[in-house]
Amino acid sequence: MNPTNESPLGPDKLRALELLRRGRRFVISGHARPDGDCIGAQAALVRILSSMGKEAWIYNPDPAEARFSYLTRDVQYRAYQSGDLPVHDVAVLLDFSELSRTGPLAPALAKSASKKVVIDHHIHHGEPWWDEAFVDTSAAATGLLIHRIAKVLDVPLDVIAARGVYTSLVTDTGWFKYSNTDAETLTVAGEMVALGVKPSEIFDALYQQRSAQHPPAIGRLLSRVEYLAEGRLAVVTQPSSETYDSDLVDTDEVLDILRSVRAVEVVLYLRELKDGTCKLSARSKSTYDVNALVRPLGGGGHKKASGATLRGDLASVRAQVVSAALAAFGIEPALPAPGASRAKSSGESAAR
Repeated sequence: MNPTNESPLGPDKLRALELLRRGRRFVISGHARPDGDCIGAQAALVRILSSMGKEAWIYNPDPAEARFSYLTRDVQYRAYQSGDLPVHDVAVLLDFSELSRTGPLAPALAKSASKKVVIDHHIHHGEPWWDEAFVDTSAAATGLLIHRIAKVLDVPLDVIAARGVYTSLVTDTGWFKYSNTDAETLTVAGEMVALGVKPSEIFDALYQQRSAQHPPAIGRLLSRVEYLAEGRLAVVTQPSSETYDSDLVDTDEVLDILRSVRAVEVVLYLRELKDGTCKLSARSKSTYDVNALVRPLGGGGHKKASGATLRGDLASVRAQVVSAALAAFGIEPALPAPGASRAKSSGESAAR
């Protein structure tokens, strides 16, 4: 027993839980291009709230990838188009803490008079703008926080919620191979299997449904890899003329292949988008802190997995990001070519 009679969760998390208990109608939002942790946590939370007799809708800036249909078909999932959100008293923001990461959904969320609760495991920079938060930056995945919340609320998970939690865990730990995998992660994964989750079925849905064009697309990307800093830094770029949908190229798959090279410590994957921005995904397998690398660029995330969106063409963004990455290695970058423009940060971050 706690001798001080205080909850080990702390007053901030207790206040967030109280909003979940008191609320009746919920909008649950995630970041742009929602990944497995985001969608898995959302699906699990919807099922938890529904079992408590509450109404809950998922509104995300983008549609879910087809491979996550085993989760979205059993919950009210919508890709936001325009207009006002449904009347709700609590908005839950999952797997992010920067409102800008919801893209076109941000004005509707900001306009709503609902209480805002952030549930996240990313590092936040700047002043809190939400009402309450349930945050643990040491957690392997946001879905792990949803599991903790269900335990405290004493709400049993059904198999759909269990699939959501399991999906969060496996996608954010690289199927338990990343360094964020810990005892709690593996214990909770085992609990989800005991509740009826079939790991082989989840793996098949996530990774075994590619088209015949998938291997050539990966090959074209990898053929452009550059190794810098004596092989410690790998950089791969994807121009806007070679845009692939998520059914063809999984960012983490490209990053994992490059991280498998023995000398490589850091991988930078830059995708040029048609809106005049470039998406940066950065991964580390050493003590190199990619979160510290992307923060000055307007990005964020974790020490070993971070990202950012920067405004500019691919050449100028690449020059800026590579110069910063080399400087962190203690290597003086070469001067930019005459006339090269400096990329501008858009202030939007992305992470695993």
